[in-house]
Amino acid sequence: MNSKLLPAVPLDDVAVDAVDLIRAFRDAGAVSFQDQPLDQSRAAYEAGCAANGVPFKALERVEDLHCEVNGGSIRLRHYRPGGNDSETARAVVVYLHGGGWVIGSVETHDRLCRYLAAVSGLDVVSVDYRLAPEYPFPTPLEDCIAALTFVSVRAGEYGWDPHRIIVAGDSAGGNLAAVLASDPGCTVTGSTIIGQLLFYPVANLLHESDSYARIADGFPLTAGSMRWFRSLYLADPQFARDLRVSPGLRQPAELAEHGAPPAFVVTVGLDPLADEGVEYAGLLARAGAPVEHHHLPRHSHGLFTAAGKIPTGARLLNRAANWLVELTDSAEKAS
Repeated sequence: MNSKLLPAVPLDDVAVDAVDLIRAFRDAGAVSFQDQPLDQSRAAYEAGCAANGVPFKALERVEDLHCEVNGGSIRLRHYRPGGNDSETARAVVVYLHGGGWVIGSVETHDRLCRYLAAVSGLDVVSVDYRLAPEYPFPTPLEDCIAALTFVSVRAGEYGWDPHRIIVAGDSAGGNLAAVLASDPGCTVTGSTIIGQLLFYPVANLLHESDSYARIADGFPLTAGSMRWFRSLYLADPQFARDLRVSPGLRQPAELAEHGAPPAFVVTVGLDPLADEGVEYAGLLARAGAPVEHHHLPRHSHGLFTAAGKIPTGARLLNRAANWLVELTDSAEKAS
């Protein structure tokens, strides 16, 4: 029997404000990322984020910048909300988009980044890192380190405080943000990461948790999707053991020694990444990091890129933006 006719999770178990999107996905055949050619998956993700994202926020300035990387350059999109004419250097959020290191761009997350900038009043720099399989690990991570270096070196030009940087991201972008915040090898001289905003991050590509078995069908992101993304991102499966791929493999003492910055973590129950995300939030807490963790058991992966259609996503995105304000205010007072 076709498993797509009998999804592992019935619609009655999906949150009320998200069930219409999941029903529509299933009615359309439940075609996930790995079920179609890569170029079609990329185009479908662009279209879905545009259709379901939070409302467009106009800002004082939105500009594309160019960051030199090994072998070329990548695009950074700088969002400046306005309303802050102080000569004091401003904290800045470096945002790394989701998409399994394979799909997604600054375009897919444009509305999300605009929203964070508008509500928090902080500058946001979104990173258009190069994607696998054309550019597998470690290139996407190296591009993110280059972007962090750009923010630090060019801080004076744009009014940023290089010692008040928050790394943020969803899914694969949450993985990259977590690595930047936890790995000593990713440290950029002259900069300080004061916080990490992680939306349903990938924390462990070496081991599949029980949530992989629970979410095998019926949602845009399934266990099969994650295996497909992993196969394209990692040219050698053994790279999954690398702490720059699986930050959840770190020990609390290692994180504590490096200085785990405060974290805002969101996990969703209807997600193959649910268990590892919950475990990673706990790991950060055991390492001594202040952690604000929200777990939504009846929502699924992609909550924030669909927050225009799912009110819970919009409310939690608003809370995340306010957490950024609280974090940066606290860091400023402590300096």
